[in-house]
Amino acid sequence: MKDGLEVNWEEVEKLYDRLQREAKASGYHLNPDVAFTKELVKGLLINEKRYGYWACPCRLAAGNKEEDLDIICPCDYRDPDLTDFDACYCALYVSRAVLKGEKKINSIPERRPPAEERKNSQLGSGDKKIFSLPLPVWRCRVCGYLCAREEPPEVCPVCKVKKERFERFI
Repeated sequence: MKDGLEVNWEEVEKLYDRLQREAKASGYHLNPDVAFTKELVKGLLINEKRYGYWACPCRLAAGNKEEDLDIICPCDYRDPDLTDFDACYCALYVSRAVLKGEKKINSIPERRPPAEERKNSQLGSGDKKIFSLPLPVWRCRVCGYLCAREEPPEVCPVCKVKKERFERFI
């Protein structure tokens, strides 16, 4: 590549090993097809160089972090996709059944709403007061982790995504 988006094998190996450790520590599994998975990791690294963040390599990113927050890996759709289809959209993450060879990965439909719909329904933008709490409750949009504190944590203790992936829940 001559566009400054070169990724070397060492970078891929390093990130693959990191993702493997983090997935295992959090109860997730990377796709057992190592060559396929490393190509996805390469795509994450290219997108990080291109946009400054790990946009899903299987989706068209806008190049605007705010617009793409829902598709920064791990994306907001990973857990529902794992539950419904045994793999996330790009198949980087898979269920235990897929890992063990008990199930095969099939086509996974795109659940990300169209851009216009995402703009019109900002998650966590509801102003309804259910009840009064001394602190706001923050929800991780990726894994659903909840915490009550002034600000969301810098990193989700469950899935390790950054602070901007939290929404005010209550």
